[in-house]
Amino acid sequence: MSGPDVASGPPRATPPLRRNRDFLLLWLGAGVSVLGDRAATVAFPLLMVWYGGSTTEAGLVGFAGLLPMLLVQLPAGVVVDRLDRRRTMIVCDLAGLLAMASVAVALAQGRLWLPHMLTVAFIEGTAAIFYRLSERAAVRNVVDESHLSAALAQNEARARAASLLGQPLGSSLYGVARWSPFLFAAASHLIALVGLLMIRKEFQAERPRDTPWRLRAEIAEGFGWLWGQRFLRAAISLVAVTNILFQALSLALVLIIKQNGGSPATVGVIGLVSGIGGIAGALTGSRFVRRLNPGTVMITIFAVWAALMPLVALTSHVLLLAALFAGTSFAGAILNVMAGVYQVSVTPDGMQGRVGAVAGLLSSGAGSLGALAGGFALSAVGSTRTVLAVAAVMLATVVAAALIPAVRGARRPDAPQGTPGPSGTPGSDPSQQPG
Repeated sequence: MSGPDVASGPPRATPPLRRNRDFLLLWLGAGVSVLGDRAATVAFPLLMVWYGGSTTEAGLVGFAGLLPMLLVQLPAGVVVDRLDRRRTMIVCDLAGLLAMASVAVALAQGRLWLPHMLTVAFIEGTAAIFYRLSERAAVRNVVDESHLSAALAQNEARARAASLLGQPLGSSLYGVARWSPFLFAAASHLIALVGLLMIRKEFQAERPRDTPWRLRAEIAEGFGWLWGQRFLRAAISLVAVTNILFQALSLALVLIIKQNGGSPATVGVIGLVSGIGGIAGALTGSRFVRRLNPGTVMITIFAVWAALMPLVALTSHVLLLAALFAGTSFAGAILNVMAGVYQVSVTPDGMQGRVGAVAGLLSSGAGSLGALAGGFALSAVGSTRTVLAVAAVMLATVVAAALIPAVRGARRPDAPQGTPGPSGTPGSDPSQQPG
């Protein structure tokens, strides 16, 4: 019999996330790509209104960019789970590069054609969905399991920073030259593409090959799996309600500023401060995720929102409003990190795309309903009553979350089996029991 392998030595410690070359390439490339997309998204309405002279056409282009969220999201989830995720992201970057470069070339030649803009907006929106689903599903395969919460927290901070910087960047570049935001977006896709080609690790686990495509059945599998997860099912339903409320609250903010003699620049300042709060929340989110159970995080953040929302109706002071919205964004970023870590951790690798697509569809659908409901409410009863009604519904959502056993008793995915959950029952994890 052979003796022990003394030459192997103790296992090597996992290097810190900041030294994970593949994750850094993925993180930086995706961040630059998102920043370019955001700058182009801001430039589209400026282009159509100032150069094209039509608010109707600006609305059509905006609609074309958002339409993929309703049409493409579910099929994209199937594709992400079926095909090689790195290749999918490469195709997305190539599509975005060519689409944005075509706009830059056309504008440099003094041409603006509405069908061209509609097509580019739709292509860019579609590519962004495939890219986002693929990247989120790939993170678990690129980083060590112990670094997953920190990696997703950095992704959340990156997304909020790109959104925050994209608006002034897009408008500033448009002021330099009409075509420059789109050239910047094309260059950002090129940078992301180079980064993808340099990554060594695989973006997915081994999969069975040559299995027939069953689009409807595979989408149904994603819905079915998600429905069987009691915590995720309850959490997505509750978060969909909060998305509706925040759309109404954001519209109310604009009306409050206008009624008190403010300007669009004031709304921009509040948005800037709110974005900084979101970045701070994302950067600290992994600390809460590692220490607290997901149900505790969700109920606490809902309670913070319920406390902050009614205060919006009681003040018109810009600094106070900015502080309130920064607080809601800080808490929201922590919730996003928790939800992302939980979903990525418990979802099988072969279903990451579909589950993420279903969750995204429900969230985007709720947001559109919130904008519609908020507009009607503000027209009917004004900003103060609308905000107080939003706060009342938020308080009811807190109570509902606290009363749902699947939320109250949910544990962290990395919690060892047999440890007491929040309900005090050893080994019980309602979030993992089928509904």
